[in-house]
Amino acid sequence: MRKLIMLVLAFGMAVTMSKAQNNPLDNPFFSEYQTPFKVPPFHIIKLEHYVPAFEKGIEEQRKEIEAIINNPSAPTFENTILALDKSGRLLSKVSIVFYSLNSAETSDEMQKIARLVAPKVTEHRDNINLNEKLFQRIKTIYNNRDKLGLDSLQKRTVEKYYDDFVRNGANLNVADKAKLRHINQQLSQLGLKFGENLLAETNKNFYLVVDKPEDLEGLPQDVINAAAITAKQFGQEGKWVFTLQKPSMIPFLQYARNRELREKLYMGYLMRGNNNNEFDNKAIILEIANLRAQRAKLLGYNTYADYVISNNMAKTPQAVYNFLNEVWEPALKTAERERDAMQVMIDRKGGDFKLAPWDWWFYAEKVRKEKFDLDESELKPYFKLENVRDGMFYVATQLYGITFTKRTDLPVYHPEVEVFEVKDQNENHVGLLYLDYHPRPGKRVGAWCGRFRQQTYENGKRITPIVNIVTNFTRPTAAAPALLTWDEVETLFHEFGHALHGLFTDGPYDRIAGSVPRDMVELPSQIMEHWSSQPQVLKVYARHYQTGEVIPDALIEKLQKSQTFNQGFATVEYIAASILDLDWHSFTEPRRVDVVEFENESMKRINLIPEIYPRYRSTYFNHIVGGYAAGYYVYLWAEVLDADAFNAFIETGDIFNKEVAERFRKHILSDGGNNDGMAQYLKFRGKSPSIEPLLKNRGLK
Repeated sequence: MRKLIMLVLAFGMAVTMSKAQNNPLDNPFFSEYQTPFKVPPFHIIKLEHYVPAFEKGIEEQRKEIEAIINNPSAPTFENTILALDKSGRLLSKVSIVFYSLNSAETSDEMQKIARLVAPKVTEHRDNINLNEKLFQRIKTIYNNRDKLGLDSLQKRTVEKYYDDFVRNGANLNVADKAKLRHINQQLSQLGLKFGENLLAETNKNFYLVVDKPEDLEGLPQDVINAAAITAKQFGQEGKWVFTLQKPSMIPFLQYARNRELREKLYMGYLMRGNNNNEFDNKAIILEIANLRAQRAKLLGYNTYADYVISNNMAKTPQAVYNFLNEVWEPALKTAERERDAMQVMIDRKGGDFKLAPWDWWFYAEKVRKEKFDLDESELKPYFKLENVRDGMFYVATQLYGITFTKRTDLPVYHPEVEVFEVKDQNENHVGLLYLDYHPRPGKRVGAWCGRFRQQTYENGKRITPIVNIVTNFTRPTAAAPALLTWDEVETLFHEFGHALHGLFTDGPYDRIAGSVPRDMVELPSQIMEHWSSQPQVLKVYARHYQTGEVIPDALIEKLQKSQTFNQGFATVEYIAASILDLDWHSFTEPRRVDVVEFENESMKRINLIPEIYPRYRSTYFNHIVGGYAAGYYVYLWAEVLDADAFNAFIETGDIFNKEVAERFRKHILSDGGNNDGMAQYLKFRGKSPSIEPLLKNRGLK
């Protein structure tokens, strides 16, 4: 059941019969995968296989639920909770592949399938969550859970399922259940449309063509080479093309001397989903916010933010606002100082203009060079993608004793994808890690970690996970391999932390295994970023791609001194987006507002300076349309935890301290879902975290 909730929440299902249904034996989803480690056979999965597999998966789980509710025996953990926990295997099997690929390697045809299947998967999910007979069996066990001799994991599994059903409307009357079903259907379709619009606006509808060499002034040669390759892909051979993908856009904003073109590219990014065309997302984001407000009211909450955060560590929206405001004040003051320093530079160089948002990256880079004698182009030659990858593997080996072996005999969904087998120190198989690095037209923006199979137990035996990391990093060129920016280095380490969480999760019950509060889920990822900048780690992976020279101590020192540089900007743009998210989900009833004006008023209330926009504006805020609704704040909340957790290693004088690593692995990565988030953290750390390390790490104190 957890797999259904986690994999298809925000998605849905539906559809027509396809020709593959006439030959069920040809559908790879209908039998055990005949591949090493039983990985998905991407090489034989075809588009026509998905719909029949979704349909059959729904039907199979429907029968499994019928068997539970029609069982004449009194409800028990085994015949109700465990049976529910293990139901829906086929639906999970097809969902996890389809939705992973719809994010990483989509097409018009896949998007059509997603729209087709959305209504029926949503209906199926509601049929389970709103099944009165099933809920009564769960409720009976829940009410008697202290008398049934359940162990702690069984008891927590019962409590989580009971809470799931209540939070999804099981206690509503018939009329309100019908309203909830209708809202859920609408939300599933709107979420898909929002994502499709954003993909088109980012990858298809805007790109900057440069046809004059003088307009490339200031750009490093590797950036120019990459733009020439992109131009060929866009049918603009002999020119240079810059897209809204960050590996293309950010270097242009950092280095291009042509201010007018910087503005054009930046505004293309800023206006995604807000161009009053067929891909406009303004009406969609407003409708989503209103529907969520209605959904929260039906379920007994004042706002959707109350609904979401009540299940997190923070518990209330006010606690989140208070937390964000505590960091906002010093961050805004720091950002204002950063702005003023850049304006001084502009004035000193005879610039007759005020700093604008499209200038920030350009002048920040110049200030960094002046203040720390460091710019990005000095660092990138030391960050060859493959070396950074091996560096993060090295950290995991030092901490946990695991090893990574490249496998070239396993199916992949795209030729660029790499696969690594993960083993423990006793050579036992831990799982598989898929890595997919570079932008493509069918890949959504950003970076994320998912899975093609989550760990589970069958007949008492642990089935190992298959985890995937997807990023949009700079591609190699004919002149150089893929060289990462420092931000990309940290991103890869970050997503690898999520991957380790997925690989190490261990628990017999799917509902609670690896299931941590949303505002704790970034702890495993963000703590990994700390190791990326440690000198002894840098000296392992940071080697010049041409000479093999290890990064010099002087450059490491510059990097570390500059770690707090521009953190006012980074913190302000992030908190601004977090508050915008909370404001959208603070409706007590549906409202008719102008989306742009609503956003402007939200930012005006917190005195956001005009030189900075929120990291995500409403029309391309994909996080909050998906799983981070009323929860974008969680990255900063988790940073309090990760800063404190890394200090546990620092305090021992050994960043690879095996005892601390084992505690972190057990209580956070492996057993994190076994208890409430803070209870698990206290088992690891032995004390509550403090906000002080966060402020210090960001240079805000």
